[in-house]
Amino acid sequence: MSHPDRDAADQDAVEQGSADRGNADRGNADRDGGAASPLVVDARGLRCPLPVIRLAQVALDAPAGTVVEVWATDPAARADVPAWCRMRGHDYLGEVETAGDHAAYRVRTVG
Repeated sequence: MSHPDRDAADQDAVEQGSADRGNADRGNADRDGGAASPLVVDARGLRCPLPVIRLAQVALDAPAGTVVEVWATDPAARADVPAWCRMRGHDYLGEVETAGDHAAYRVRTVG
């Protein structure tokens, strides 16, 4: 059964992540080997499996080589994000330190 309030909130989270893309090079490594800002999927406050679903939606539209950073407060994301990467063939880059109350997990998309 569909829940209009939850569906709207879920769509807002995806749109916010899409809005964070900035220019076309954002989330990709620079040509000279430097790292650009990652594409952010803000899944704070969402419970399993929603952080991985948001990641999958963003990764689907991202070019190969895009670095995606998932922000999550659900402790299950620590296992879910690397498992999703293994199942889908993306590169799990690891957990990165944050100044907030959330964890951040980085993924590099592959073609």
